[in-house]
Amino acid sequence: MQYATISERGKSDSEPFSLSRYDRQIILHQIGVEGQRKLKDSKVLVVGAGGLGSVVCYYLACSGIGYIGVVDPDIVQLSNLQRQILHNEEHIEMPKVISAMINLKKINSEVEILPYPDEINKKNVFDYLKFYDLVVACPDKFETRKILNKACFRLNKPLIVGAVSEFEGQVFDVIPPYGPCYGCLFEEAVDDTTTRGILASVAGVIGSIQATEVIKLLIGFGKPLHGRMIIYNALDGVFREVKLSKDPSCRICE
Repeated sequence: MQYATISERGKSDSEPFSLSRYDRQIILHQIGVEGQRKLKDSKVLVVGAGGLGSVVCYYLACSGIGYIGVVDPDIVQLSNLQRQILHNEEHIEMPKVISAMINLKKINSEVEILPYPDEINKKNVFDYLKFYDLVVACPDKFETRKILNKACFRLNKPLIVGAVSEFEGQVFDVIPPYGPCYGCLFEEAVDDTTTRGILASVAGVIGSIQATEVIKLLIGFGKPLHGRMIIYNALDGVFREVKLSKDPSCRICE
């Protein structure tokens, strides 16, 4: 099935944004009107509309990202609602990306939402990524993150990676062409079928950090989480920063 692309559905670049909507952002000297304009003109692909993706999409829409693509093959289930705040009881059995589009447009009608009820794989990844400036990895599979990592290096697009499990979450930036990349750290990691618990608010914390990194990279302020990982442990109530090193044998990054 074919889905509409940005070129087919995107709004005119000359369309103004609402200054009053974003006034609390615009008064930040790191953003200003010019930074807000950059956000409006930006195209971000969020892979996964679950616990992390819900939070990322909410804050990107609120912040005025002009085009948000959402990729997820699943439908909304009751068990999702404990942590996936993008969905609600009325949308049970609805494709997650359609649920996301409906709710995000209610938050900000100025933002263009492009839903893709599909799963990222080695065959379609380039078709999805080529339209976007930056990718946010919010899937629950190592394999999907690996595919995104390799494709982002091929296309020279930044990748913001997040993951959560039980009471802990982690987030870091991959910025091609420079390492370290996701493969340097998790190339040998494999997916299993074990169902693990998760405290809903942990996804909120990590998703919020991912959204912040997106805005920093798109506008160009602050210090990106490149070469370092933030790990949040909710049980101890602490954040740790871990320095990341490139794997000398990695064939993906420099």
